[in-house]
Amino acid sequence: MAVTDEAILKIKKMIIDGRLRPGDRLPPEKELSESLGLSRSSLREAVKALEIIRVLDVRRGDGTFVTSLDPGLLLEAMSFVVDLHEDASVLELFAVRRILEPAAAAMATGRATDADIERLGAMVDSVDGGTSIDSLVDHDVSFHHGIAELAGNHYLTSLLDNLSGGTLRARIWRGLTQENVLERTLAEHRAIVDALALGDAELVRARAAVHIAGVEDWLRRAAS
Repeated sequence: MAVTDEAILKIKKMIIDGRLRPGDRLPPEKELSESLGLSRSSLREAVKALEIIRVLDVRRGDGTFVTSLDPGLLLEAMSFVVDLHEDASVLELFAVRRILEPAAAAMATGRATDADIERLGAMVDSVDGGTSIDSLVDHDVSFHHGIAELAGNHYLTSLLDNLSGGTLRARIWRGLTQENVLERTLAEHRAIVDALALGDAELVRARAAVHIAGVEDWLRRAAS
């Protein structure tokens, strides 16, 4: 395990143990590095990585603080960063989603009723600028499940649900770190619903592929 990843795990354990809570200020660098048995350089790298994913808030001249985000989200994001460096299999999950979900969306096009399309549109409309990251992820999961169900193939729906479950931490990390992720997600979901309303299966397939590929591309660049 990389020294930086070890440092991240040790800070994560402090949060799990309750020694650090959202809003708390981290001890001085020298004190923290000694208590964790880490070099100051590796601790600095860990703090820098955790600042990028918004687990820590570095305030120049004031100190470093644990963010006020939900503790569950903080821990998921920290685990994902470490796991991604050790195992990039989540990229393979997104590659499979990119193959299967556009096909499922195209299958759903001929089966979706006006009521189905209205329901999907209402799901998109229910999310606004004040939506939390965990609520956005819940919306994303429900939206994709709703389209998969409309394909009318229970095995395909179950497979896609399983694939979706394996990408939850990646979605949380994206929500924490990517600029304008809420607006981008909603715009792409709305574009898929609009294509469904037109009854154009190939357009639906294309827009679903662009949506999944965009997330996959972001993750691939973030992991490099």
